[in-house]
Amino acid sequence: MGAGLEINWVVATYGGLELAAWGFLSILIAEVIRDSYHAACHHVKWLSKWHNKHHMVYKRDLSIISLEAYKESQLYHDIVESILLLIVLSAIAIIFRPIGLWLGVLYAATFLYGASLRYFLGKVETDYTHKPGALETIPSVWWVNRSYHWRHHFDDVNAYYSGVFPLVDKVLGTALSVKGKTVALTGASGSLGQAISAELIKNNAKVIALTTNPKKIPEQPKVQVVGWQLGKEEELRSRLQKVDILIINHGINVYGSRGPEDIDKSFEVNAFSAVRLMDIFFSTVTGADAKATKEIWINTSEAEVSPALSPLYELSKRTLGNIITLKRLDSPCTVRKLILGPFKSQLNPYGVMSAKQVAKGIVFLARRDFRNIIVTVNPLTYIFFPIKELSTWLYYRIFTK
Repeated sequence: MGAGLEINWVVATYGGLELAAWGFLSILIAEVIRDSYHAACHHVKWLSKWHNKHHMVYKRDLSIISLEAYKESQLYHDIVESILLLIVLSAIAIIFRPIGLWLGVLYAATFLYGASLRYFLGKVETDYTHKPGALETIPSVWWVNRSYHWRHHFDDVNAYYSGVFPLVDKVLGTALSVKGKTVALTGASGSLGQAISAELIKNNAKVIALTTNPKKIPEQPKVQVVGWQLGKEEELRSRLQKVDILIINHGINVYGSRGPEDIDKSFEVNAFSAVRLMDIFFSTVTGADAKATKEIWINTSEAEVSPALSPLYELSKRTLGNIITLKRLDSPCTVRKLILGPFKSQLNPYGVMSAKQVAKGIVFLARRDFRNIIVTVNPLTYIFFPIKELSTWLYYRIFTK
């Protein structure tokens, strides 16, 4: 008797888990279809005519222009999208049969219900991502919040297509757009600096090359060269006010040296100057749009978790990496770490990767909204760095205010 009850319990539990799994999958499928349709609306002319009515409704603070325009957008965009979603999901549920797939159909029905109320009753009760008001948080990496979606309307309409889960954007490389953005880059005269600049220009960004060696950078029509000096980061404040993305990429390697001057220089260049620049840039994150559009990318290198055969380089880069992890807890904008393996440069003539290859990897992963961008040939870094970063973040989260 007891054995029979136990078997029934196992069967019921398994059935419940299976139903839940199919239900979650159906919702994920619904969002992928919805986001794919959204992307198509920006690339298929006859669809874009209807979808543009949605874009024309909102001001920069996401308040609506008029009730009439809002109702028209519900009819030509939201209702049409919901009906299409219902048809496709119903067909999938009928063909593949698992009852859990019908949860996706019910999920799509809620969109049609809400859009119908807004159109027929004129209710301005929009979804979370379109609520008006100032942006209070940075774009989320795991789900679409207001700041994330705001960028689709007012940063780049041909990016940020996702509505709930940013899966489609990560696949398409539209989770971050650098098109038209002003990107300032330190260490711009080095191999990686020049390679990153070239890659950003390919993606239609405007580059400001911040360098202590202006003569080493060849003249380019889309690159503005600005000289700066270590210890005088404050002089860059006015320029950083107008910068969307700051990439901190400068560094020094004293190899096996360990004298007092080597220690001071390594920490000053590799860690403390970067922290000062980061703090100055944080102070420029003001205004209604800054939380959504401003970012910092910082090259800490895989020396955070792996030996670089240069102890002072490792110590200073690990210090920088830990400070960044700490500052991320209260960061007013998105902060990305660049964890890079050995590439050929003046600092490392024995690197196994090319600077061009690394630059392509950085931009590729940034466009998919990776906050920790790992580009290396060392497979252990992909294992050890996430563990180190999570444990350090948790430790700082618990024991600091």
